[in-house]
Amino acid sequence: MKLQDIDRMGVTLEMYQIALCDDIKSELEKIEILLEKYEEKNPLLKYKIRRFEKAQLLIDKMKEKTYLPDLLFMDIFMTEKTGLDAVKELRREGYNVPVIFLTTSTEYALEAYQVDALQYLVKPLDQDRFFHVMDIVFEIIRKIEKDFVVIKTSEGLRQIQPDRIIYCETQKNYQILHLENEQIKVRMTSKELYEILGTFLQFLKCGSSYVINLNHIIIMNREEIHVDNGDKIYLPRNRVAEFKEKYFAFYFDKS
Repeated sequence: MKLQDIDRMGVTLEMYQIALCDDIKSELEKIEILLEKYEEKNPLLKYKIRRFEKAQLLIDKMKEKTYLPDLLFMDIFMTEKTGLDAVKELRREGYNVPVIFLTTSTEYALEAYQVDALQYLVKPLDQDRFFHVMDIVFEIIRKIEKDFVVIKTSEGLRQIQPDRIIYCETQKNYQILHLENEQIKVRMTSKELYEILGTFLQFLKCGSSYVINLNHIIIMNREEIHVDNGDKIYLPRNRVAEFKEKYFAFYFDKS
């Protein structure tokens, strides 16, 4: 799950979770050394690395919904469960984590790409090749991030497409995310949620209790907003003019 942090100079750092899965400890160390060198070369890029010597340990941790890496390095040839089988299982469970396969042979390259692997690297890893692949992969990951947000719910980490969120409503210490066919309850403040959703232009605060996806508005008058799941949201009188101004600015900029 990508996080953001601010360094002492006020610069925004990109913080990523990276999982390494290989049943040979020395190979894990080699990958980690290369990642550290790549991080030194890219000072605004930071990540937390987590090692797994068995694929099943990684799968179990992700199924517990307590861990969701932004990038997975997966060795193909492992004894108890192959990397290919592990990624196939993750895909069946709905986990679309970006994967780089590592192997000593190109024998399974085609099968690796059939599970939507981003890259396929042959050992021993060459630093220049590794750095080039990482440049490509992080460009892809940044594009993927525009399509999803990661929210920590009572059931664990949840990956959600922003456009599926119709609106969000504050209820005491919780935020209720209203989607088309479900509601997701999240323990956080409205401010914390808006820090996540506010990076997407279609989300706009409506008073202190609502965050609305402007793409789901079907009717708006002086008192209320009708969204396409049939709900009505009442506009605070002192915010009507401001909200309408921002809505129409969004609407015409989009068109």
